Amino acid sequence: MADGDGLMSVDYEVHGKVQGVFFRKYTQAEAKKLGLVGWVQNTSHGTVQGQIQGPTARVRELQEWLRKIGSPQSRISRAEFSNEKKIEALDHKEFQIL
Repeated sequence: MADGDGLMSVDYEVHGKVQGVFFRKYTQAEAKKLGLVGWVQNTSHGTVQGQIQGPTARVRELQEWLRKIGSPQSRISRAEFSNEKKIEALDHKEFQIL
C-alpha cells in the first residue's frame, strides 16, 4: 500500500500516558484537520484505541501523529496498527469520540 491514492482503513491502539490528557480530543481535531473519519475511545486498560479511514496519504499522516506527537500532555510509549486494508467507501461520516 505504498500509493497515496484510494481509501484505506486501519485500527490503532496507543499506549503510554494517553488517558486524562485530552488525547481523544486532540486526535479528533487532528483527524478532522486531515479530513479523516473514524473514532477514538479510552479502553479499560489505560490505552486509547480507534479506527481511521480516508485517503491513504492522510491516514499515514495521522498514524505518524499518533506514533510521535499526540496531545501536549501525553507520553506515547508505542502505537500499534492492525487490520490495515483498502476500502471502496468510508464506513463513518465523521470522526467521533466514543
